[in-house]
Amino acid sequence: SNTHSGARTTRPVWCCVVRFTVRASPARRAAHQAGRPQPKTLESSRLPTHPTPLTSPRPAARLAAADAMSAGWRTLLLRIGDRCPEYGGTADHKEHIETCYGVLCREYEHSKDAIFEFLLQCAEQLPHKIPFFGVLIGLINLENEEFAKAIVDTTQANLQDALHTENRDRIRILLRFLSGLMCSKVVAPNSIIEMFETLLSSAATILDEETGNPSWQPRADFYVYCILASLPWGGQELFEQVPDEFERVLVGIQSYIGIRRHFDDIAFSVFETDQGHSPNKKDFMEDLWERIQTLSRNGWKVKSVPKPHLSFEAQLVDGKSHRVSSISCPPPTPSQSSSEILKGQEKHEADLKYPQRLRRLHIFPTNKAENMQPVDRFVVEECILDVLLFFNGCRKECAFYLVSLPVSFRYEYLMAETIFSQLLLLPNPPFKPIYYTLVIIDLCKALPGAFPSVVVGAVHALFDRISNMDTECRTRLILWFSHHLSNFQFIWPWQEWSYVKDLPKWAPQRVFVQEVLEREIRLSYFEKIKQSIEDAAELEELLPPKAGPNFKYHSDESNENNDGHRFSKELVGMIRGKKNTRDIILWAEEHIIPTNGAEFALGVVSQTLLDIGSKSFTHLITVLERYGQIISKLCPNEEMQLLLMDEIGAYWKNSTQMTAIAIDRMMGYRLLSNLAIVKWVFSSANVDQFHISDRPWEILRNAVSKTYNRISDLRKEIQSLKKGLQVAKEVSAKAAKELEEAKSVLEIVEGQPAPAERPGRLRRLEVHADKAKQEEITTEESLEAKGALLVRALEESKELLKLLFKSFVDVLTERLPPVSADGEIPNLRAGDLNVNFAAPETATMEIDNENGADNSSEPNGQSSKNGYNVGELEQWCLCTLGYLKSFSRQYATEIWSHITMLDEEVFAGDIHPLIRKAAFSGLCRFPSEGSHL
Repeated sequence: SNTHSGARTTRPVWCCVVRFTVRASPARRAAHQAGRPQPKTLESSRLPTHPTPLTSPRPAARLAAADAMSAGWRTLLLRIGDRCPEYGGTADHKEHIETCYGVLCREYEHSKDAIFEFLLQCAEQLPHKIPFFGVLIGLINLENEEFAKAIVDTTQANLQDALHTENRDRIRILLRFLSGLMCSKVVAPNSIIEMFETLLSSAATILDEETGNPSWQPRADFYVYCILASLPWGGQELFEQVPDEFERVLVGIQSYIGIRRHFDDIAFSVFETDQGHSPNKKDFMEDLWERIQTLSRNGWKVKSVPKPHLSFEAQLVDGKSHRVSSISCPPPTPSQSSSEILKGQEKHEADLKYPQRLRRLHIFPTNKAENMQPVDRFVVEECILDVLLFFNGCRKECAFYLVSLPVSFRYEYLMAETIFSQLLLLPNPPFKPIYYTLVIIDLCKALPGAFPSVVVGAVHALFDRISNMDTECRTRLILWFSHHLSNFQFIWPWQEWSYVKDLPKWAPQRVFVQEVLEREIRLSYFEKIKQSIEDAAELEELLPPKAGPNFKYHSDESNENNDGHRFSKELVGMIRGKKNTRDIILWAEEHIIPTNGAEFALGVVSQTLLDIGSKSFTHLITVLERYGQIISKLCPNEEMQLLLMDEIGAYWKNSTQMTAIAIDRMMGYRLLSNLAIVKWVFSSANVDQFHISDRPWEILRNAVSKTYNRISDLRKEIQSLKKGLQVAKEVSAKAAKELEEAKSVLEIVEGQPAPAERPGRLRRLEVHADKAKQEEITTEESLEAKGALLVRALEESKELLKLLFKSFVDVLTERLPPVSADGEIPNLRAGDLNVNFAAPETATMEIDNENGADNSSEPNGQSSKNGYNVGELEQWCLCTLGYLKSFSRQYATEIWSHITMLDEEVFAGDIHPLIRKAAFSGLCRFPSEGSHL
């Protein structure tokens, strides 16, 4: 599971509940858990396929009551605040609350426990509706203080549990929920202040050198972030009711911001520029604090947070405000050592547990994006991220809630920016990229008059800045864009990008278009994609060759007497004759190798087997399963494996996809080693393609990923076997005890002691005990075998990392411009004044300061007017350094465990500063040298 959901050990209840479109509805699931007959609620009131646009007209309010009568109370809770049939299509929040409260009152007597549980579920998993749930609980509090008190106590207990289990999302949302209850007079304001001060105190303790551990600043930042994130939801009420205490909290936050270490996240920026090293650049916490200060100066007025409690203020003021029990934060993790390496490992672990939730990306110019206050942008971003989090298994529901947030202004541009920022989030997006692809597709269908044009604008803006984009983000964007177009008949105004044909072959914009077209062909077929660009015929030369095998030994009368053709034909005949692998190996050893050599034999056999398996993926897998032993016999060492990959590359030279698949499958069958693949990727023929094609990088990514997936799978299997062994030992001990007890019971038979149990039962007990013992022994042997495989895999991964980074260092050292005599590091982005390719003028893209980019930076090299003027060697260096940083960032956890070895054997000596910077920045281990990378 590729998720950023923190330390959560079980899937949130709502993540299961919301899947009613393909599983049970929330009502049915809740009823099943309670053991009652299943009511018909959401099954009969499913969401429309295309949610109502934000500007749809309001139907007659009198329909709301009738619709509410026919809808279950669970449905009303889920849909409160939405323009939906359950509330007659009305958008009146007061009317929604009154209607829902009336139904809850009627159902309260026989559904008290269910209402209690479902209210808490909704508050946690529909957090953008917390103000509505808070008012409902506040109204219930007027009639039943015990119910409201139980809600408060349970929320406090859940918050305390979340703090100690480090469940980040739950901590943040429960703190917001308690703030919402405070607005509805259910929670005393002083209790909220006490919680804030507890979190602040813990954050300050973490940063203390003596009592805490500054390496864990991400946890401290998270605590303060939770406070700041809840202020738009309850800051105005705290300011009005407990101004002095609230001011004390704000002063404490200001003090914390002053002592914390500024976080320079240039290694995780979507765009690579020099400005990321500016000491004045604000990080996420500093930016958020500035937004809250602006909110404070504006009187804590927030447009993006609904205030339904104001409509019921006269009633809610009579309710009893309950006190929340104090909370405690887990103690700081003590520092293990003063070693810089161990501190770096601790910081990496802290970053993994408390990652930054959002790295803001301004895609659109200010005259296009929605005009909103800074804090409103933050609130809407939080709501969008919450919907993406809790609806990650239900795309249509996710799209519905994304377009139905309870705000009074349009936010399509902000929604697109937020989703793209998650898709491009480094080091990993919270969820698999395919999820964001599906969400964007559904949003285009949900808002056909608005969102497609927003997506088009985003693509153009990102394309304009593609030359400065991180290599990993560029790959993600290519994969997303090609998949997105495949869902819309591959329609795109390619003529607007036709100028890229005239750019040099290494220009990032040209490579981007080339790779998108290649990926589209994978999702369709050559003729279809060629037809889709007929309005931009110039781009046809960027299409890859029409996919098809390049078989050396095609049947041809002129070549029938050639040894290779003759042996290939014989091999085909043997395979059709069902000869086994032993016979074929013997044939190769007796007829081919003695006269033509092992390399020739490998070429004939591999090309012929590839040709037999070329019809489909299934054919290839079948051939490898049946005849893989032949290849294994002919490839006893890495040298022969390199030749095998040369043969694969030659056979599938017109298909990047099939080359990658064949090598990946052969690695899966242990015909190719990961070390051999790395060496092949860094061979001279492939190195020359680093900056103009994704072909070698795709193969390398697959090899490294498969290596660590194997380790992950082995660890899971070992964990499962350990549990199984424990169970097997318990069963064996119990069976042995039962047998011993049965044998120990004696009776006197003819004056002699004899077993009292019947012989038949004793034999059954003996058989059961033997089987249980055998199961224990078998499980233990399996565990030992898996453990040995894991040790071997870990050793292989160590050698892989060593070879991978050494290969990067070697090829980059050969090509990087040297450091000048006065120590000035070369600026690879300075461009080559002798290279000048004309391109149409394009608009620059605004990037938020948090991304480390300045607004004045130009797309496509030095000038948007002059096209791309970075030389080929410089572009090769930029691209290769980008992938070096990408691999170090992607596998940082594994690298940190071997960092001492890498320092001694790879990064020792006079390493070029740009190489060191690229490798270390992915680990957040910045060298002191500056550079112009």
